[in-house]
Amino acid sequence: MKRKPNIAVVGATGVVGSTFLKVLEERDFPFENIYMMASAKSAGKTVKFKGKDYVVEELTEHSFDKPIDIALFSAGGSTSAKFAPIAASKGVTVVDNSSQWRMYEDVPLVVPEVNPEDIAWNKGIIANPNCSTIQAMVALKPLQDKYGIKRVVYSTYQAVSGSGVKGINDLKNGLEGNNEDLQAYAHPIAGNCLPHIDVFLDNGYTKEEMKMINETHKILHDDDIKVTATTVRVPVFDSHSESINIELEKPFELEDVVECFRQFPGLIVQDDVENNVYPLALDAAGTDEVYVGRIRRDYSVENGINIWVVADNIRKGAATNAVQIAEKLLEQLPD
Repeated sequence: MKRKPNIAVVGATGVVGSTFLKVLEERDFPFENIYMMASAKSAGKTVKFKGKDYVVEELTEHSFDKPIDIALFSAGGSTSAKFAPIAASKGVTVVDNSSQWRMYEDVPLVVPEVNPEDIAWNKGIIANPNCSTIQAMVALKPLQDKYGIKRVVYSTYQAVSGSGVKGINDLKNGLEGNNEDLQAYAHPIAGNCLPHIDVFLDNGYTKEEMKMINETHKILHDDDIKVTATTVRVPVFDSHSESINIELEKPFELEDVVECFRQFPGLIVQDDVENNVYPLALDAAGTDEVYVGRIRRDYSVENGINIWVVADNIRKGAATNAVQIAEKLLEQLPD
């Protein structure tokens, strides 16, 4: 019988960190000891987990001197850059939710339904992909396996919770008529769509768009797939929606594609347009699955297909995906 691990949650008081705890509890993740860590500002606060109060400790260079097997990080890139290597040097396996480590060649970038085999070659740090990439991968992987993928065009409609508390506040304030004190965005988000997520780069793309492009190649292990993206922030509180246009390598029958989706773990087909059934952000919120619908041919290219993909960006797009990686790590623990 496998022993129970000691785990740490870094950034335990944040939006994703608190969702880590919720998902760990819901999935009854086994553990011997759990440690809550955060910045000095949050140290001393109390968080409740499985009916017990835990005092949050300040994250320092010595936080991982105690025996810890797995650490879930969601405390920002600079924190991960400093502390993840320290943790790894002490024998901890870090599952990091920031963008800091995603494109390092020696760091696996993992969606457990898609490339769980990559976990095996980690050197102490495993990267959680970008939220918008994660849900796209769950939908693209069955197509890649059966038909091969030639080209992907992403158009995303991303919820404000992806910007944290500041994004949520901008939408709440805007809905109340206050668009003056913006915390997260360059323009009001209420009643608006902003084609601007993260910073603009010299090539005209945003950093978010390049994340989706580069992470798709890494997770699917295919740099030959042509990928482009436009990412848009929309006035929705939770769950990202994506229109994905795919050009496949091989011909397909639409009913075979739908069945391919139905058989894939973590993917739920909602595609009955006669009865107005298709994935919706409101329905996806609070769930761990990825939803696909509006499945139809793209007649403008050979072997083209359009799909609509929706998932909760804080759960599957961040916390749940990280916990699923941790669950895979349990299989590697010594007895």
